[in-house]
Amino acid sequence: MKVKILDTTLRDGEQTPGVSLTPEEKLRIAIKLDSIGVDIIEAGSAITSAGERDAIKKIASEGLSAEICSFARALKQDIDSAIECDVDSIHLVIPTSDIHIQYKMRKTKNEILEQAIESVEYALEHGLVVELSAEDATRSDFNFLKKIFTEGINAGAQRICACDTVGVLTPERAYDFYKKLSKLDVPLAAHCHNDFGLATANSLSAIRAGANEVHVTVNGIGERAGNAALEEVVVALHSLYNIKTNIKINELYETSKMVARLTGMYLQPNKAIVGENAFAHESGIHANGVIKKAETYEPITPEMVGHKRRFVLGKHIGRSLLKKHLERLKVKVNDKQLNEIFQRIKELGDKGKCVTDADLQAITEDVLGIPSKKIVEVQEVTVVSGNKVTPTASVKLKINGKEILESSTGVGPVDAAIKAMKKCLDYFADISLEEYHVDAITGGTDALIDVMVKLKYKDKIISARSTQPDIVMASVDAFVSGANRLLLEVYENENIRA
Repeated sequence: MKVKILDTTLRDGEQTPGVSLTPEEKLRIAIKLDSIGVDIIEAGSAITSAGERDAIKKIASEGLSAEICSFARALKQDIDSAIECDVDSIHLVIPTSDIHIQYKMRKTKNEILEQAIESVEYALEHGLVVELSAEDATRSDFNFLKKIFTEGINAGAQRICACDTVGVLTPERAYDFYKKLSKLDVPLAAHCHNDFGLATANSLSAIRAGANEVHVTVNGIGERAGNAALEEVVVALHSLYNIKTNIKINELYETSKMVARLTGMYLQPNKAIVGENAFAHESGIHANGVIKKAETYEPITPEMVGHKRRFVLGKHIGRSLLKKHLERLKVKVNDKQLNEIFQRIKELGDKGKCVTDADLQAITEDVLGIPSKKIVEVQEVTVVSGNKVTPTASVKLKINGKEILESSTGVGPVDAAIKAMKKCLDYFADISLEEYHVDAITGGTDALIDVMVKLKYKDKIISARSTQPDIVMASVDAFVSGANRLLLEVYENENIRA
């Protein structure tokens, strides 16, 4: 069995309050969705605006492998707008619940039925594939719902979809509901919303009951509490039910990050499959198990979805994980020294601090009585930024005993500061910034900022982090920490020019 994926990130997902994508952004997302194997892309609702039609036209003309679909109400003008955009199909939606028919549509059931049939026939006459969708299907009178679908199929609709528009299904009810609809003997889709946090579970139950298509959005974005999440549904089908899709699972994390960036809808860290903490371990018991065998506390590998495993140093750390970190830093300690380092990390964790590699190295050097030798030290950092002011930074570093003062401009204060530091370091070594990543660890304007950098010197690459309330100083500290580690490692073997 293989399940088709209809992704509605560009339609239902864009209906998330605060999300508005440009035609170019929608095209970028559509290209990505196509490349990972989405079968049907609901590119938008063509009737919405000229800009929406422009976006749908761009996507439809891109020559993608996926079927390109437009949302349409059972109205001639909606269908004409979709035809104008040269889409392959329409997601033709008609309300079927009493509350929608009476209060939203202000029509009779017979009028709704006639409207549905006429719309199906009109769309088919114009060469469109029709997926007839019942809005609020799960609160509808089932006999009327079945009649709408039966008449629509008789009129030529190739697929049907039942929408749990307000997310009131439970997994048990979802199974029974979609099981009855699967007997209509045409491709059946499930469209589940997440108002009670059950969208993924209900989608999986629908597929078990006979649905062979599922509507999803990347990261589960959508109106109110959102939709069933693409990454959750696909990975659960693959790993728990042995049901296949055409999705390239190893690209899900990358796709998630792209959509989060373009929509501005960033994920909570503990989001299943793609959250930053989905494969992060701090607890000593868990981390120790994962080190020995990943499957002890990971049902899937991070590599499977294109993610990475992360071990966090904090108050829950165990000695085994700490020892692994020290081995990675090429530090040898005895049991007494290990215990002292362990206790210091616990104390920092109790104060709410995330312990970085730089912190660990400093603690370890202090415990071992090793002089904290630094080739690079920060003497002074000044940044200027504001409205109509080019971000500028002045940095004074002490490098190998010599003070170097440089300044630079950038696209922002962080960029300017890093460029100024790079100019200082260029007198001694050609260190390049390979990667920069920032996260707000806590909420509020006084949030702790966690900065991670990857630096390269010759063929050596290292990571360094810093956690501070000030993003500029966290970035400077991470860069200097990384530079020290790089240069100290080669200091004995190379004559770094002064």
